[in-house]
Amino acid sequence: MLSKVKSCGLLGINGYVVEVETDISSGIPSFEIVGMGDVAVKESKERVRAAIRNTGLEFPTKRITINLAPANLRKEGSSFDLAAAVGIMAATNQICNTMLDKYMFIGELSLDGEVKPVRGMLPMAMCALKNGIEYLIVNHENADEAAIVKGIFVLPVKNLREVVEHLNGEREIRAYFTDVDAIFNDNKVYNVDFADVKGQKNVKRALEIAASGSHNCILIGSPGSGKTMLARRLPTILPSLSFEEALEVTKIHSIAGLLPPKTSLITYRPFRSPHHTISATSLVGGGKYPRPGEVSLAHYGVLFLDEIPEFSKEALEVLRQPLEDGIVTISRLNASIEYPAQVMLVCAANPCKCGNLIDESKMCTCTPKQIQQYLGRLSGPLLDRIDIHIEVASVKYNELSSINEEENSSLIRSRVSKARQIQLERYKGLNIYSNSQLQPAMIDRFCKIDEKGSRLLKDAFEKLGLSARAHHRILKVSRTIADIDESEDIKPCHLAEAIQYRSLDRRFAGNLKRYW
Repeated sequence: MLSKVKSCGLLGINGYVVEVETDISSGIPSFEIVGMGDVAVKESKERVRAAIRNTGLEFPTKRITINLAPANLRKEGSSFDLAAAVGIMAATNQICNTMLDKYMFIGELSLDGEVKPVRGMLPMAMCALKNGIEYLIVNHENADEAAIVKGIFVLPVKNLREVVEHLNGEREIRAYFTDVDAIFNDNKVYNVDFADVKGQKNVKRALEIAASGSHNCILIGSPGSGKTMLARRLPTILPSLSFEEALEVTKIHSIAGLLPPKTSLITYRPFRSPHHTISATSLVGGGKYPRPGEVSLAHYGVLFLDEIPEFSKEALEVLRQPLEDGIVTISRLNASIEYPAQVMLVCAANPCKCGNLIDESKMCTCTPKQIQQYLGRLSGPLLDRIDIHIEVASVKYNELSSINEEENSSLIRSRVSKARQIQLERYKGLNIYSNSQLQPAMIDRFCKIDEKGSRLLKDAFEKLGLSARAHHRILKVSRTIADIDESEDIKPCHLAEAIQYRSLDRRFAGNLKRYW
């Protein structure tokens, strides 16, 4: 007796159809699952056996072999339990449905037959739709997430008995639908705002430029100057996610098992702030069974590294490729997995070990060598990938006690959105969406400067000892500043402002104490 039912596996952030083939034959009773399954898949034998028996159904005392096809891809997790149980029921004629090929079964089974939720439901539902599956049977807690995908009937169940009765026509399970448009339009209201920050107009201006062009930036200032406070408010001025972006962000969080409770769609830009003790694998992803790292969890949002000199050199260096390519590639013996990583990297650092180097009211106790060693933890290649260097001065008492209202996030966001729209129109059809994504071959076309601007940039290049990458970064930032000003041409004033945001490059030009 043979049966075939469909389930779904995960490869990267996408799902793929897994055909669960069940063969039951005479012989010494045994139960085997083949098809490159991990430990959780192997252990499903005991869960399936107990679930069938405790549900009041008959578990055959014969030779049972279940194959998870395709056999050349590794299967992980407990999401195949329900499909395996249905396959056994179908092979023993306890399920008489002749249309099982139109169903996909996803869920973990408890020993009493209860169907439990699993991670990665959204990409699995998208896979089902793509492969022409009409009905998706899942745990009722996964129904909201699965119903985000339009064009498929999501059937929520609580236990194995309900599944068998539905397939045999004894009980009708109604399809679950959700108002996707209402969920998407119900954007998160942030509980922080740029209006909370007193003073720091120059820093706010720099962060507005960074948000407008999706540029990486680093904030350098004394402890307590407001670096973290400013960085945490950056998502409040970024443009809203599009529906396609929201789906991609939700897929990554769903696969990682980090989707917030009662959340079917993430509609706000993520903000991730890992501790400096994080490992390189946790930062970019990977592991024995690959999972997305912090850089992918911050996809289309902000990755904030506070006290960046305290991060391990290994962790910082592995960021270089994802920042450049916008994608993380994890290669294993049997497969190569890609996780998207289009992020804004925002870093914060003290100017020296004691933190008082640029604070006029305090005395720095560090020697020039100690300062060089502290900032030297940031490699030149990594700094080249950071477009904007921002000095954050300590806030004066007059600014803190001022009763004047500061500009709120919604006003800044409107200007940022306008600049982003200009970029979308300019780069239509080129598969790039912001100035930070400009490739070297495109810079000559979109970042043209006049003779006066060329002389200014040449002087900066020679005096600061800039690399070719830093040269390109200045042109990209000046293009963004011109977009904010709604200027078609990059003017010398735009270049001058972009050059001043390369503060750390000056540490190559001579004595740090003298500069700071």
